Formats: sequence, C-alpha cells, structure tokens
Amino acid sequence: MSSPDGGDGQRRFAPDFLTELFQNPLDPGYADAAARKARGEGRTGATKRIVSGISALTVAALGFLLVVAYQQTTAAEPARSQARETLIDQVQNRRTETAELQARADRLRAEVAGLREKQLGGAAVARMRDLEAETGLAPVRGSGARVTVGDGPMPVDPLTGERKSEARVRDTDLQVATNALWAAGAEAVAVNGQRLTATSTIRQAGEAILVDFRPVTTPYQVVAIGPDNLAGKFRDGAAGRFFRALNTKFGISYDVAELNDVTLDAATGPNLRQASPSVPPSSAPSPSSKASKGG
Repeated sequence: MSSPDGGDGQRRFAPDFLTELFQNPLDPGYADAAARKARGEGRTGATKRIVSGISALTVAALGFLLVVAYQQTTAAEPARSQARETLIDQVQNRRTETAELQARADRLRAEVAGLREKQLGGAAVARMRDLEAETGLAPVRGSGARVTVGDGPMPVDPLTGERKSEARVRDTDLQVATNALWAAGAEAVAVNGQRLTATSTIRQAGEAILVDFRPVTTPYQVVAIGPDNLAGKFRDGAAGRFFRALNTKFGISYDVAELNDVTLDAATGPNLRQASPSVPPSSAPSPSSKASKGG
C-alpha cells in the first residue's frame, strides 16, 4: 500500500521540538563560541582592557553612591534624633499636664459634691448617690469579677518584616467582654480603671485601643461589680467560649477571676451641654389667664 502522499509506503516524521532540543542543545552561536575558545581565539588584549575598564568604572560608581548615601544618612541622624527627643519631651509634658488637670477636676468635683449635700436634704442626697452610682458618676464598691485578656505572640513576617497582628486584642474583643458582663448582671464595669457609662466608647486607633478617648494597653483588665456568680456566668457563656477560642487559635491570654471586694472609681463627668434656669410654678401663666388676656 502506498502512502497518501504517493511515497514508498514508509512513514517519515520530522523530529519534534523536544527531540531537537536534546539532540542539539547548543545553538550555532554557542557552538561557534565554544569552537573559537577551543582554538585559542579568545578575546584580544584590547577587548579585555576595555571590559576591565568598564568593570572598574562600574565598581567605582557604585562605591561612590554608597559613600554618598552613608554620608547623607549620618548627617541627617542628629536632626532625626533631636526631633525624636523633642516629641518625647512634648508627650511627657502633655501627660504631666493631663494628670494635673485630672487631679484639679477631681478636687473641684469633690467640692461641688460637698456643697450640693449641704443644700439638699438627706433623702435627696441618698437618691442622688444611688443615681450617680448607677450612671457611673460615683465610686462603687462590692464583689464581682475580673476578665483579663492580653496580646498573644506576634512573630515578624520574614517576607514583609512586619509583625503579624492576628494575636493582637482588638476593640471588638473588649466590647464583647463588657457587653457580656452587663448581660450577666453587672452593675458597674471598668476597663483598665476607666469606668464605663451609657455614653462610653471603646474604639481602635491604629494599634491602640481608646476607652472614652483615653488609651489603654495590654493586658486589658475588665473589672465588674455584680452578683456573686458573675464570673461563672461569663466563663460558661458565649463570651467565655469566644475568648477560649482566641486563646487556642492565636495564643491570646485569657483569665476570669472572682473578686470578693473591689472598688471602681467614678467616671469622668460628662460635659455640660445646656443649662437654663427653672421657672417657679407660681410665675408660670395659667391657661385661664391667657384666655382672659386674649379676650
């Protein structure tokens, strides 16, 4: 039988690409270069000198650039150090001023409380103290629970050089803890000493957590005053399971303890937004007098 192309019956196949590659791994250019090298026809002396000169110039240029970069870095270091020290001094001064203002505010608050008690009667003072304790404007004391959570290990990423933040405690984690304590019957809650009120906020600002715009740092202690079984309710509830999962998966530290006697300071007083004098009942016009005037 003849082949379809009219040949002698034997099929001929052109070698495929892989076969050609393995049989002839060097292209003609490489083959010619190898042949010249074998015959001793390498680069001439002039060519070698040109290549050597270019290499020397390249190395010299790189060295010059490195020297300039080093000099610029060392020259700018004193200015950066001075700016860093100035910022540190400013932060420390602001912290000192804040502490002094806070102490002055506490003294004025105590004076206002004393004057108010002098003006009010015993029953009114007792009622006012109860309301202040409920709203967080007065210190409270009693038994309760303490929930402590802290950042876990944060290794450095070998590719980016940044620390992995999965094991960092977030503002939402503290929100879970405080809400669970309120739901378990807590009467007062504080985060790292910052008393919470109905208008308190727990927010994230970069890597810092702010409670009522004041920074708190790890480990975070959420202390609450409430019923005797407050710690057990938290531990056995959904929040306890949530923090145990964070501990297992990310290494975030977690602990719940019962407190027999704890005192929570008062929260920072709210800002006065509006005030108006009260109208005595006798001076308020009655509907009948308005009608007579209109007639």
